[in-house]
Amino acid sequence: MSKPINIIVIESLPLVMEGLTGIFAKSSARFRLLFAESLDEAEMLYLKQKCPIIIVNPFVFYTNPKLFNTVKMKFDQVKWIALVFNWHNPAILTLFDAQISAADTPKTVEATLNKLLDEEGETGQNVLQEILSGREIDVLKLLATGLANKEIADELNISIHTVISHRKNISQKTGIKSVSGLTIYAVTQKLISIDSVKE
Repeated sequence: MSKPINIIVIESLPLVMEGLTGIFAKSSARFRLLFAESLDEAEMLYLKQKCPIIIVNPFVFYTNPKLFNTVKMKFDQVKWIALVFNWHNPAILTLFDAQISAADTPKTVEATLNKLLDEEGETGQNVLQEILSGREIDVLKLLATGLANKEIADELNISIHTVISHRKNISQKTGIKSVSGLTIYAVTQKLISIDSVKE
């Protein structure tokens, strides 16, 4: 009999906790849920019980984005799943490796978990390098740290027109239009640290 796979769930709503417990009880795979009510509590749990997956309501990001990114970067081997039961900014959802919805069936949830566990560790950075060119990454880094088009042009010794063209390409390739969304994307791809973002 194989050892159960630990999964940390950051959630405090009893109805959601009971629902997840019920789904995993019906699952053919052996998963063991460990509940935490906050990122701090999840961090302590993780240090005691290593786990490959953390399931979290994306609302946790809104309450403390700096702590969320710090914990996520600290446990960079962990797969993060967004537990979605209402609308969230698509840029926020790019922070996660996968999503499960309140409307998903137990089989869908299990398939999502198994897919993440079976992945061969392809990193977001490799995917990013396939999506964006080197120059687009340079523009994204400077944009995410709060520089305006002219400042980016001066820093990279290119024209403002070229900066604008790169920004359009970045938005088209990532599907993210806003500067705040691109900043979140740059942080999660580890192009910049959260501390380098201007308030």
